[in-house]
Amino acid sequence: MKIFLKYKNTFLPFSVAKGRGSINDYFMELERIRNFCIIAHIDHGKTTLSDRLLEFTHTVQKRKMQDQLLDSMDLERERGITIKCHPVSMRWKRLGGEEFLLNLIDTPGHVDFSYEVSRSIAACEGALLLIDASQGIEAQTVANAHLAIAQKMVIIPVLNKIDLQSAQPDIVLGQLEDILAIPREEALRASAKSGLGIGEILEAVVERIPGPRGADYTWTRCLVFDSVFDAYQGVICYIRVFSGAVETGDEMLLMGTGQRIQIKDVGIFSPQMVSTGALGAGQVGFIVTNIKNVSEIKIGDTITHFTDPAKEMLAGYKEVRPMVFSGIYPIDTSDYEKLKAALARLQLNDSALVYQSENSTALGFGFRCGFLGLLHMEIVQERIRREYDLDVISTYPSVVYRVMKTDGAELLVDNPLHLPDPSAIDYVQEPMIRAMIHIPNGAIGDMLMLISEKRGTCLRTDTVDAQRVMLCCELPLNEILVDFNDRLKSITKGYGSLDYELADYRTSHLVKMDLLVNGEAIDAFSSIVHRDKAVTKGRELCQKLKEILPRQLFAVAIQAAIGSTIIARETLSALRKDVTAKCYGGDITRKRKLLEKQKEGKKKMKQIGKIAIPQDAFIKILKSST
Repeated sequence: MKIFLKYKNTFLPFSVAKGRGSINDYFMELERIRNFCIIAHIDHGKTTLSDRLLEFTHTVQKRKMQDQLLDSMDLERERGITIKCHPVSMRWKRLGGEEFLLNLIDTPGHVDFSYEVSRSIAACEGALLLIDASQGIEAQTVANAHLAIAQKMVIIPVLNKIDLQSAQPDIVLGQLEDILAIPREEALRASAKSGLGIGEILEAVVERIPGPRGADYTWTRCLVFDSVFDAYQGVICYIRVFSGAVETGDEMLLMGTGQRIQIKDVGIFSPQMVSTGALGAGQVGFIVTNIKNVSEIKIGDTITHFTDPAKEMLAGYKEVRPMVFSGIYPIDTSDYEKLKAALARLQLNDSALVYQSENSTALGFGFRCGFLGLLHMEIVQERIRREYDLDVISTYPSVVYRVMKTDGAELLVDNPLHLPDPSAIDYVQEPMIRAMIHIPNGAIGDMLMLISEKRGTCLRTDTVDAQRVMLCCELPLNEILVDFNDRLKSITKGYGSLDYELADYRTSHLVKMDLLVNGEAIDAFSSIVHRDKAVTKGRELCQKLKEILPRQLFAVAIQAAIGSTIIARETLSALRKDVTAKCYGGDITRKRKLLEKQKEGKKKMKQIGKIAIPQDAFIKILKSST
């Protein structure tokens, strides 16, 4: 049985409390530990503020500082966005000499990565709600604030970029009171870029955010809020210790799966991984386990001691539901196993990603993957290409439809190929979303036209301030997949923002549209569309395929069809061989005879000929579609 001693008001294993001389570097009283995260809309300065906090607390030496220090992926640096949450432990000494351990978790801001935000919030007691003083409160600001309020967290509003000439602090403070019901007196003013107000933010974190909760629980409990796979060390879990302690060499139990694991290493992020030998109650850090299979760990699981396990688990996370599905196939079919391993490792530190194997006549073996949105899909594909050196192609994105058959059975369909015969379908329901769209006043007319074009309805319009309005709309999820966000940014000149959540399923006139080449359906191009838009989309796809396909020695019909009804057609003209080139002079009947013979041969070839569609044709049309 493990013996715990009380050291600085936190319980540590006997070997740690007595056997380590450097324990003051890593452990302190629970009352001096603060766990908080930074939440905000995309591009409001979260990562920049994290950089200034690291610099102000001297966690990172000034000569080693760089922009976006916590963004470890090249993709994050290139796009200027945060994709993964990044924990870091900072030690900060107040003017009176009192020292605190501040555990910060930097979070993403894009709506597609809101699941990462919810995981960070569950591991903290407080949050800095960052608001751009020139942009004001935007869609994701509201969504993230509601996530924190639902968890009963302490929220510290911070007006960032206060030194900009375009900053409007009084207007933004009014929005804070009107939209989020947070008193303006609680807001701090800062500039993450220049370092203005950073000391006041740290003081507010210490004063307003309470110490770690749940530390008085008798047994050891740790929440796994993230994990990564390391080629040399195996699975590394990011944990928040709620009670008790973990030590290198401990035998632990994953309560969700019942699996026994051994701790190989324990430490904190500073911001790189630093081994400490143990983690006490209230701390955030990492553990290196003996798990080598990426599917054996579950995000949101509770870790406890194997010999003296806790009686109940910590509240985990709600199961994430993918909203967008797409097929991912290796361009080189021999890379199938490599792609399978890449997806398994990506799923470990991105639990929102789901996948299962599937087979396509045109593209071969691949995987049907579920994503939270289009940006999530794009990021996953790019990570596969960069981190695992794989060339992949994705099919047209779709959503999950609910199909009610005439015999009373219900099917969930995420792939057009699995849609039953129309005669067996009673009705089809599609997922709807409730969207909150923040736009400038001058763009409201064009925005309402776009919503109407996408088969949506505007439920209400709320005035945010003299320059901005917020539209509450309902839209089919399928309609916002491809170009909705791009057109929103175009209409609002970049000032519009969107946040959405799944609402419900509604019956709609949906049909399966096939693309036929020379009378044969190409499964990779099949899609589920609304009947009113089928003709327009069918014509577009036929026209694109006509431009991409190589010409044959006979005319090729490219058709879009709903069942047995052809709704669009393009004809790829024949590549004519000059059979009369050998004729010089003489009677014209000789040329006619050769041409008639060629004509008969083309008729026969058309009847028995098959079109081999090259791989690059699939790549071009699918890329142009998505």
